[in-house]
Amino acid sequence: MDTSAPIPVVELRDLSFGYGKRLILDGLSLTVPRGKVTALMGASGGGKTTVLRLIGGQIRATAGQTLFEGQDVGAMDRAALYAARRRMGMLFQFGALFTDLSVLDNVAFALREHTTLSPELVRDIVLMKLNAVGLRGARDLMPSEISGGMARRVALARAIALDPELIMYDEPFAGLDPISLGTAAQLIRRLNDTLGITSIVVSHDLEETFRIADQVIILANGRVAAQGSPDEVLHSADPLVQQFVHARADGPVGFHYPGPTVAQDFSGGLA
Repeated sequence: MDTSAPIPVVELRDLSFGYGKRLILDGLSLTVPRGKVTALMGASGGGKTTVLRLIGGQIRATAGQTLFEGQDVGAMDRAALYAARRRMGMLFQFGALFTDLSVLDNVAFALREHTTLSPELVRDIVLMKLNAVGLRGARDLMPSEISGGMARRVALARAIALDPELIMYDEPFAGLDPISLGTAAQLIRRLNDTLGITSIVVSHDLEETFRIADQVIILANGRVAAQGSPDEVLHSADPLVQQFVHARADGPVGFHYPGPTVAQDFSGGLA
């Protein structure tokens, strides 16, 4: 084993998790390389957001390991988990800004909670983060006064406020117009390279995601269906991957949720 190789920022080892009796992840193993943008894709309900929640320690796997910087998140006590989370940034779907706080105060929140920096220094850091996403001039506005695309950028500034090693993006392009979508994608790529961080992007937008990703992982049936560069995944021979990347209605992923046959339902046999 090459001990000189860098430890992956995130590694899942034979990981399983389910909600109730429904198994979502079944022996999943994957690696997120340091300093790269990794796209996590797949059909809805395939466990992508669940993976982000496992990495952040919001939920714990029923089997296997979730490693962050070589440490098992599932085995951490509260203090260790909170310390690990301070090294992570999270961009939630639709931003999840605090509606009663200004743009500046939203970005400053984590700095005020987790550091003892002076108010003046906190303000300077916030203005630098807002400048990085092009919104320094919007610092005094309230979330209700900005657009959805701007709110997503404010949320991104908040996610990088503590200079995390890892940023996780949960559907960062959902609901954005083409201009805002392109801007958000470029920001993710630029910030990853400029700050030297590692990014995990959960998205269904193939065009923009494939454009900015170094690695694409497609989940299906609780495991990795395909993994590689965008070009390698695009040309995968796997029928399920082909159905997903080419948006085909027919294929391994069925339209109907599993259940009784039509004859059974309409015969009254279940009444």
